[in-house]
Amino acid sequence: MEKRIPLATPTMHTEELEFVHEAFRRNWIAPLGFNCDGFEEELCTYLGEPLHGLALCSGTAGLHLAVKIAGVKPGDVVLCSDMTFAATVNPVSYEGGVQVFVDAEPESWNMDPAALERAFQKYPQARVVVLAHLYGTPAKMDQILEVCRRHGAVLIEDAAEALSSTYHGRQCGTFGKLNVFSFNGNKIVTTSGGGMLLTREAEDRALAYKLATQSREPAPWYQHEQIGYNYRMSNVVAGIGRGQLRHLEEHRRRKEQIYRRYAEGLKDLPVKMNPYLPDTRPNFWLSALTIDQGCPVGPMELMDLLEKNNVEARPIWKPMHMQPVFAGHDFITAGGTPVDEEIFRRGLCLPSDIKMTESEQAYVIGLIRSAF
Repeated sequence: MEKRIPLATPTMHTEELEFVHEAFRRNWIAPLGFNCDGFEEELCTYLGEPLHGLALCSGTAGLHLAVKIAGVKPGDVVLCSDMTFAATVNPVSYEGGVQVFVDAEPESWNMDPAALERAFQKYPQARVVVLAHLYGTPAKMDQILEVCRRHGAVLIEDAAEALSSTYHGRQCGTFGKLNVFSFNGNKIVTTSGGGMLLTREAEDRALAYKLATQSREPAPWYQHEQIGYNYRMSNVVAGIGRGQLRHLEEHRRRKEQIYRRYAEGLKDLPVKMNPYLPDTRPNFWLSALTIDQGCPVGPMELMDLLEKNNVEARPIWKPMHMQPVFAGHDFITAGGTPVDEEIFRRGLCLPSDIKMTESEQAYVIGLIRSAF
């Protein structure tokens, strides 16, 4: 195929430009402003929970502020999702904490509550858990929250990939004391780059705001009594986010259609689509598959075949405990073979761009079928 079929790219509409033009018309280009305020309010309204939003320059910035507000100090053990992108867990290192990685379970590819319980048994001093919803698929939140409650731990919910996903009717990104979304270019809605921190308590949002604006004190001169950061979102890109929010449910529906077409088109092959739990609604941000054990075709061979035909696919996130930068960090499983190592070895992310036509997706499905 001449035209490249990408993994996931931004899908823009007309409302984004209207908000951006308003920022230019009013010459409100710098960080903060009416678009930031509107974006925060509109996202909290969409989530349907009494949360306090803070628009930031990235989801990673939000996770850093969350780790800091949760009280992580040098040497503190933090229990983290293992099957995720590095941005989920890197902020623990920013504050000198020590990541202990928790294996996934096979029903959703997310943190295993049984493994989390074992991690608390080994590290009873742990007081913070960082959980990610992989590829927009909700984790077993009832069980995770119960484990955290029993051990008096703060939950930081990394919902970077999970905006519009629901667990038992409740939006992801509302379960933790501190919650984070990403609006990177490949996410279900984008601001070109950016993120948002959502807090339960108004005072946590106030502290995050202060830290994100260089910790400036309310004095007539520039006074700083603690180290701060330049983490606020631009009023211009917040306008993009406001326009994108108008199309969030449309984007989610189109992502689900892509997933369903893959599931139907590949159902008789020795592969399985990324799973999700009953009574959950993933946003299907990325469709992925695993190849059955014993199959002579591997995910890298399949990825190479797709690439040769101008189709972008990517490996599943490599588990954090397998990353060289975290060599020596503990890894806790529920027992037996690590689940996320198997997912990584046999998994592949498929093109999930909502601008992909049905005929283009049929072409991708045909290539995958030809490999088997």
